[in-house]
Amino acid sequence: MSLATALFSPTIMRRARRLWRQYGVFWLGAIAVGLLAVLYARLIDWGYGEFRTLQQRHVWAPLIVTPAVAALAVWLTRTFFRGAEGSGIPQVIATLHAKPGEYGARLLSLRILVGKIAVSFLAILGGFTIGREGPTVQVGAALMFNLRRFYPRSNALIERQLVLAGAAAGLSAAFNTPLAGIVFAIEELTRSFEARASGVLITAIIIAGVIALGLNGNYTYFGTIQIGAHFPDLLAVAVLLTALVTGIAGGIFGWLLLNTARWIPAPLRQLHGERPVVFAALCGFVIAIVGLISGGTTFGSGYAEARGLLDGHEQLSVFYPFLKMISLVGSYLPGIPGGIFAPSLSIGAGFGNLLHLVFGSMQLPMLIALAMVGYLAAVTQSPITSFVIVMEMIDGHALVISLMATALIASRVARLFAPPLYESLAARYMAPLPQPAPAPVPEVPEVPEITGTAEVEEKKPEEGSRP
Repeated sequence: MSLATALFSPTIMRRARRLWRQYGVFWLGAIAVGLLAVLYARLIDWGYGEFRTLQQRHVWAPLIVTPAVAALAVWLTRTFFRGAEGSGIPQVIATLHAKPGEYGARLLSLRILVGKIAVSFLAILGGFTIGREGPTVQVGAALMFNLRRFYPRSNALIERQLVLAGAAAGLSAAFNTPLAGIVFAIEELTRSFEARASGVLITAIIIAGVIALGLNGNYTYFGTIQIGAHFPDLLAVAVLLTALVTGIAGGIFGWLLLNTARWIPAPLRQLHGERPVVFAALCGFVIAIVGLISGGTTFGSGYAEARGLLDGHEQLSVFYPFLKMISLVGSYLPGIPGGIFAPSLSIGAGFGNLLHLVFGSMQLPMLIALAMVGYLAAVTQSPITSFVIVMEMIDGHALVISLMATALIASRVARLFAPPLYESLAARYMAPLPQPAPAPVPEVPEVPEITGTAEVEEKKPEEGSRP
């Protein structure tokens, strides 16, 4: 038997096809997710750089640019990309918890993938307070979900595994935090872990992380903070107070997003419902005003400000976290595609800077790290994911216990104000899909009932008329 005949024997071919469907599709998707996540990150960074250049040359330009971009972004989203609004994580959760095939075709299509990238890029060109990490989760899930076409008979289990792997791989590549991607898949997306899918899932996450690492180099998202061998005496007090402050702030933020009908004035709610493009332009104008008041620090995701505080190169006002929260709420309300991960970390860094006024003897980077994990855990109410993300982003292994305690307390405090944000938003997507209208039934004309001998009298001619 020749080598070619042995290689292409039916047994070998069947085994190769089985391995391809079991591993190859996931690995191919993970590579694609890693590449797309890196390219998307560079696109967003370039777009925000262009906005900052414009804003620095023409200080008042955001008053025109930001409302105009808001109106265009909302019009595009509502007209062509329904399902691409917001961070994208609620859409992924809804797909996983409902019927993956039915909901994925609506929320994870290739059209949604393109719209998510294009409109969020447009929004960052306008200086909106959005992040790219949440959208990368939906983009990764959409990319992997559409690989179901490689299976001759796709089913709900395969589709669910593809969506889960794509979403977790997207987060891993976005933050360069593979461990956080695994924890995110367990804690936030599914609240469970299937043993039969665990190996393939972890492999996909690692591959996406390796692709991002190869293109971006070995880096940590916010750099490395230096923590001495001796912790301050007030560390426990700082952990408790930081968790309380960030837990309350994050809980209020979640309440604002989930209860818009209770705090937005009726005329604005009516404007949002009847003329969403005009409402978006109004939100854009508010964001521009807040940006001018803050000296431009509230525009964009806030990555540069958080990194500057950690490095000691940035001096921010004590009002920064509150102004940033206003800008983030204004960016989320119109329904523009964009995430809240990076802005939440930036707001947390602002609270850490504020708490440094109380704990002046402590290192500022330590307080910032605690406040970042506290606020992110309060907003997402996923404490394990939050502390793993921050730990990996700052290489803060020396603070593991402190980060974990802050995340757990802040998450519990936030629960007093609002339920988990992503799950609550996902429930809105899990409403029953509209059923097709039944086909119209043709009306049957009524036949008059004939009585008696069924004789029909002839109509007599009227007088004066010819017969």
